[in-house]
Amino acid sequence: MGGSSESVPVDVEKIYLGGKEHLVRTVSGSVSVIVYGDPDKPALITYPDLALNYMSCFQGLFFCPEAASLLLHNFCVYHISPPGHELGAATICPDDPVPSLDGLADQIIEILNYFRLGAVMCMGVAAGAYILTLFAMKYRERVLGLILVSPLCRIPSWSEWFYNKVMSNLLYYYGMCGLVKEYLLQRYFSKEVRGSSEVPESDIVRACRKLLDERQSANVSRFLEAINGRRDITGGLKRLKCRTLIFVGEHSAFHSEAIHMMSKLDRRYSALVEVQACGSMVTEEQPHAMLIPMEFFLMGYGLYRPCQFSDSPRSPLSPSCISPELLSPESMGLKLKPIKTRVALEDSD
Repeated sequence: MGGSSESVPVDVEKIYLGGKEHLVRTVSGSVSVIVYGDPDKPALITYPDLALNYMSCFQGLFFCPEAASLLLHNFCVYHISPPGHELGAATICPDDPVPSLDGLADQIIEILNYFRLGAVMCMGVAAGAYILTLFAMKYRERVLGLILVSPLCRIPSWSEWFYNKVMSNLLYYYGMCGLVKEYLLQRYFSKEVRGSSEVPESDIVRACRKLLDERQSANVSRFLEAINGRRDITGGLKRLKCRTLIFVGEHSAFHSEAIHMMSKLDRRYSALVEVQACGSMVTEEQPHAMLIPMEFFLMGYGLYRPCQFSDSPRSPLSPSCISPELLSPESMGLKLKPIKTRVALEDSD
């Protein structure tokens, strides 16, 4: 959108668990952005998946102490919510046009200009990963790197398109009913944490189910319509020059999408981490599995966790124990290669 420089800010600020909310007016509507941290630090922007916001998509990662220390030590975090997905959102007027995912990607440049940000690090989940990838393709000079979780890059498969259509109809007639929530939870999580008749669902699933009750069904339906109309962006992936780190759960509905995307990226600048026994939303289901790959990834930018956390048995990295050559950008492609992580599932005795 060419009018991004003319976007008008709305001076509305709220406090959410230490973060500050800004409503940014763009040419395609207002967007809620929650800001955490020192604005003088480099910027990390996040974008969640369908029917989620930062509380339900990134809270697990940022509540993981080591990951929080890594990210908040190095970045000021800007959590972008899809239109109408922020906490306490009202129903969007049905007469307002439904923005395309291209339009949502263009919206991000207006947000960056509002906060006077230069090049940023990006982190997105599923549909949010698609939007941020599209943003990186359109505005390459404004993206330092991409951290993508279960990303999408092609048009919906027949099965995804069908399920999305069923969800859209259910949302229209019944709102955020139990069946819609089950479809969404299957999209986000593996069967291990969703539970069964014999095993209760996990705390993260129960929390997510409760947060879904707060979504406005009409707003979710609008985002779903945009997701179902996405285009194939595979052809532009080779032109991405920023480094890209991809996480995907072994049981993610978008596992094949992530593998396909990785095959089309320049392998000198990209890496894939497959997280076993996990669904699509690695940020919530197994956030600790993201820590060490993110540490290596960010070392390519000269970023690391503060020294007081370096004694962690889970991730013993610190500047003092890393040879200088591993911090060079050229080493990133060598250190980050396709790996699998496994979390011990056996109960401790």
